Amino acid sequence: MKYFQFPVLALFALIGVFSSCSSDDDSTDVVSDLVTIPVNSSLFLADGLAEPITIVSRTLSDGTTADCYKIVVKGIPTDHTMGPWCPTNISDDASAGGIWLENGNVYDVDGAFVQNLATFYNDNTWMMYNSSTGAITKTSTQQECEEAANPNVGVAYQNFCVECLPSYVANLTHTYYIPVTPKVASTPYVFLTAGAGGGPGGPGGPVSTVPSSRGLAFNGVVFDAPAPTDNILAAYTLAPFDDAGGHINLAAGYHYHAATGFSTKIVQTDGHSAMIGYALDGYGMFENKDANGNEYTDLDTSRGHYDSVRGYHYHVDKAGNNNFINGLRGEYAQ
Repeated sequence: MKYFQFPVLALFALIGVFSSCSSDDDSTDVVSDLVTIPVNSSLFLADGLAEPITIVSRTLSDGTTADCYKIVVKGIPTDHTMGPWCPTNISDDASAGGIWLENGNVYDVDGAFVQNLATFYNDNTWMMYNSSTGAITKTSTQQECEEAANPNVGVAYQNFCVECLPSYVANLTHTYYIPVTPKVASTPYVFLTAGAGGGPGGPGGPVSTVPSSRGLAFNGVVFDAPAPTDNILAAYTLAPFDDAGGHINLAAGYHYHAATGFSTKIVQTDGHSAMIGYALDGYGMFENKDANGNEYTDLDTSRGHYDSVRGYHYHVDKAGNNNFINGLRGEYAQ
């Protein structure tokens, strides 16, 4: 695995008791946290913003209204480099390619990985390189990126390594709304597959309106839903992530599917894992492991827990699981 340096923001004092976010009805809160930490909008890197962050009134998922930060992001990280994704030749080492996430593990997409795809997936249909020259077949234009990244990609792009470049989305922006102060939902929202029902209570509830995005990194890049790797592999394509866990499509721009330690983080002085961003309900998102390399064993089904310093907060899943958090404990902006 390759590693880059990243900036570390100064640790902000997070100890204190804060009141609930301004809302027209707080009676649905079923948990009364002693400490609730408001979103600190100053933690977002200015270079990642398309315009200054403002406060607006928005309707939350429970129908109440609350002050929310309007965050318009460029989606282009300024705290680490993007790419590479696809190596060029089967002789290339790990520095020429990104990573792939499979069964909880992170694999370097070097030339040897591409060369051995047929063995890796036990399927001789995989042949993503020229057997004479070793050149790897990959997308090279914006049109090819768009066509090969389509969920209904045809056989024309079978055995292509899909690589979409930052220049294709240089002018793309996205707007997110995050409650200034988190508000506990009466029942946590569960991230489920489309149409499975992900309202309060999970399966059996109404069709999910929970956003597919999980949260925002401090550099303005979105923590996205799990990558549809089954669909990608079914088409005999490979869409690697870079070493930061991100890749590009023309609609979402650059986005993360795994937290690998590259984006800006806030180190905690008590050995707790570092903070890496905010979920869309306003609760903080922290790395998977603490300063001693241990995973947390007391997380709830949303992958969160509470302490008196950080209030309720999430710990992201390990990178190989192609996942961040499992749901939202708080109300989110519609």
